[in-house]
Amino acid sequence: MDRLFIFDTTLRDGEQVPGCQLNTIEKIQVAQALEKLGVDVIEAGFPISSPGDFNSVVEISKAVTWPVICALTRAVEKDIDVAAESLKFAKRKRIHTGIGTSPYHIKYKFNATQDEILERAIACVKYAKKYVEDVEFYCEDAGRTDNVYLASVVEAVINAGATVVNIPDTTGYCLPAEYGDKIKFLMENVKNVHKAVISTHCHNDLGMATANTMAGIINGARQTEVTINGIGERAGNTSLEEVVMILKSHKELAIESNVNTPQIYPISRLVSSLMNMPVQPNKAIVGRNAFAHSSGIHQDGVLKNRENYEIIDPTDVGIDTNTIALTARSGRAALKHRLHILGVDLSQERLEHVYEEFLQLADRKKDVNDDDILLLAGKERTESHRIKLEYLQVTSGVGIQSVASLCLNIAGEKFEAAASGNGPVDAAIKALKQIIHRQMTIQEFLIQAIDKGSDDVGKVHMQVEHNGANYYGFSANTDIIAASVEAYIDAINKFVK
Repeated sequence: MDRLFIFDTTLRDGEQVPGCQLNTIEKIQVAQALEKLGVDVIEAGFPISSPGDFNSVVEISKAVTWPVICALTRAVEKDIDVAAESLKFAKRKRIHTGIGTSPYHIKYKFNATQDEILERAIACVKYAKKYVEDVEFYCEDAGRTDNVYLASVVEAVINAGATVVNIPDTTGYCLPAEYGDKIKFLMENVKNVHKAVISTHCHNDLGMATANTMAGIINGARQTEVTINGIGERAGNTSLEEVVMILKSHKELAIESNVNTPQIYPISRLVSSLMNMPVQPNKAIVGRNAFAHSSGIHQDGVLKNRENYEIIDPTDVGIDTNTIALTARSGRAALKHRLHILGVDLSQERLEHVYEEFLQLADRKKDVNDDDILLLAGKERTESHRIKLEYLQVTSGVGIQSVASLCLNIAGEKFEAAASGNGPVDAAIKALKQIIHRQMTIQEFLIQAIDKGSDDVGKVHMQVEHNGANYYGFSANTDIIAASVEAYIDAINKFVK
C-alpha cells in the first residue's frame, strides 16, 4: 500500500471562517484531538498575522508530540523569522512558505515577472532552510498557473531544498480531470520530483474540492491538505473525512492513511461545537443523515444486510449504529428495530398500539426522532417502575422564587410535597426529596439542546450517586422541567425496589 500523508489545516485555513475563531485553549483541544485522529501534519497557524496566532503555534507545539507542527509564511524573511521562533518547542517542525504563481497573482498582486517570482521562490526556501530541515513550498493559485511554468517553479524550489511542494487550487476553479492532469504533468516533467512530496490543497468554490483532491492523489500526489468537516473560508476546503473514507472504501487504489477512522465523528462534533459551525445534515460521512434511511424499502434492505444501501460501516467513523429515520412511510419492522436499539422490547400487542400512535405522530411531524419514540413507548417502559410521577406543577419567573408541587405514586400509594428552590428544576427535585428519604447526589445533569423548534422534544440524561454507586436516568418530554424530574425518578427506580 502507498502512504498518503494527511496535512490538517483546520487550525489555519479552516479557522479563517468569519465568526469561527478559536482561542488558544480551544486550538490546543483540537490539536490534541487531531493527534489522536492520527494526522501527520498540523498546520497550527500563520504566526506573523497576530500575537494570538503566534502564541497558538507556540502552545500547540508544546501540547502535541508526534505530528509535524507547521507554520505558514509568505515569501518574506520576517515572516519566516517569526515562524521559526514560534516553532521552537515543536518536536517535529515545518515552515510552509510560498508565493503566487498564476498570471493573475504575478501581474495584479505582485506587479512582477515570472523570472522575479521564480527568484523569490528560491530565496524564501533557502532562507527557511536555515531554520528547519522540513520546508514546504506553496505555489499559490497553481490551479490557474500554466503547467510548464509551474513545473519550472517546482523543480527550482526542490533544488533549493523544499521537501514538500504544495499545488493549491486556491480558487476552486479546476475541473477534476484538469487538476489530475496538472499533477500528472509535474510527476512526469519535473526531473527531481522524486526528492519531494507533491501535495494537494483544493478549495470547494465549485463543489469539486474532494473530486480534485482524489484526482491529484490518483496521479501521484502523496500529501493532501484538508480540514475537519471541510470548513474554510468561502465554500471551504477539502474534507478530511471524505478523502480518508474514499481511500478506505476503494481498496483497489492501494493507498492508505494513518488516520484512526473511529475518531472521525467525535472530532467532527468537537470542531462543530467549538467553532459554532453546524454540520449540514446531508454532509457526507459526518452529517446526521449520512447513515439515515427513511424509505421503507431502504430500511428493510439495511435491516436485512447493511451493505444493501451502505458502503461504509458507521462504526468505522465512530458512529455507534446506522440511523433508521422514521417517517410516516416507515413500517413496523423499522419501529421495532429502533426501539430495540434504544433498549425497549415490546410485545407484539403493545408494538401494534405504539405503531398506531407513531403513525399519528408521523403525520404531524416531518420525521420522528429517538426521543419521540421513547415517549411513545414510555408507558410500557415505566410500567414496572415502583415510583412514578403522577403530576407536577411549577411556578417560576423573573423576580419571583420558583415553587414546585408534585405527587408521586409509590407502589400504588400517592404522596404529595411542595418546595421552593433556585429555579424550577431545583424546586421540583427538593419537593421529590421530601418524599424519597434517601441520600442522593446528582453527579451529571445533561439537557440536550432542542434544535428543531420550540414544540419539539427535549431530552435529559442524569447520573445520580447513591451509597457510592452511580445510577443513570433518562427522560424525553416537550416540557424540559418534567423531563428533568422524570429522569431523576428513572435513576431512583434503579436502586429503589
